[in-house]
Amino acid sequence: MDIKADICCTNCGMDYPTGRVVYCCPKCGGLYDFRQTWSFDPKRVDNTQPGIWKYRHTFGLPDGIGPVSLGEGNTPLAWVESFGREVALKCEYINPSGSFKDRGSSVIATWLHSEGVTEAVEDSSGNAGASFAAYAARAGIKARIFVPESAAGPKREQIEAYGAELIPVPGSRSDVTAAAKEAVKGGEAYASHADLPFNLPGYATAAYEIFEQMGRMPGTVIVPAGQGGFLLGLKRGFDAVRIAIDLPSIPRMIGVQALSCAPLWTRFTAGRQGMALIADHPTLAEGVRVRHPLRGDAVIAAVTESGGMMVAVEENDILPARDGLARLGFYVEPTSALVWAALSQIIDHLSDPIVAILTGFGLKYGVK
Repeated sequence: MDIKADICCTNCGMDYPTGRVVYCCPKCGGLYDFRQTWSFDPKRVDNTQPGIWKYRHTFGLPDGIGPVSLGEGNTPLAWVESFGREVALKCEYINPSGSFKDRGSSVIATWLHSEGVTEAVEDSSGNAGASFAAYAARAGIKARIFVPESAAGPKREQIEAYGAELIPVPGSRSDVTAAAKEAVKGGEAYASHADLPFNLPGYATAAYEIFEQMGRMPGTVIVPAGQGGFLLGLKRGFDAVRIAIDLPSIPRMIGVQALSCAPLWTRFTAGRQGMALIADHPTLAEGVRVRHPLRGDAVIAAVTESGGMMVAVEENDILPARDGLARLGFYVEPTSALVWAALSQIIDHLSDPIVAILTGFGLKYGVK
């Protein structure tokens, strides 16, 4: 797979342009995505390479390009007994910048570096910005990161520590994105984890790892979902494994949102007619506060095709879930705790073995 040759506009079908770094289709303004699920070949997994880069053959990057890596991937899968069931916790918060975003940032930064990009803009509620700032520093790319004024202090400090320029924006998460897009009108690269699809093959590596660590397909995978990119990447990764090994099915994909801002849950439960009812209220789970997920249709399709569901968690249940995980030895931020709160509601309806993804480290949120 050639990573650019396999990407096209989801609206008009135009190929991703060569020799340029764009975040939307120049012809119609549409969103870019892959034409098909990438190929996974167990025989091409290179165990001499660290972390996600042993799956390099799935990325479509030219062979001569060195990876921009901080040692991401190869995160633990730890089993616990709770809610009367055995549950495997995939500890993505152990990635270098403290979140799953590093899997995608490593691939995006490698691609940008290969394209000769020296300056780039990203916008984020915190984790994606911190992750991109880290990998931009590693690649020698000057980064400007737009964040909500309300973003957690530790995440903001982390972004600045990597040497990126931090730009707080008042208003909603949508206002932050609008400010970032305005800033790149002069031609600066927009390294958006939401608009660009290049991070998705990186996210898929978590599916390959889970399959290898378990020695089989999980029955259920449950993950927080804001834009839903991680869920989408995981689903496509499991699809690639299923095709490669000729397995009958993939896990049921369960996406979890905070009820305070739950557009994917609303779309899944009420259909398109319910979209007018979407709220955008503050939530402790700031990592999933996204009112208009760009790949919403693809995420809902992924959930539906897998036989999964979307779940919404009440605000009052988030911190008790975070504290419950901490009592088991897993210190995560409130966004990650959504999966634990959801498990307490729906675990009797899930297929074994169950994998819950813990996406972000607790120190990113601060002590509250």
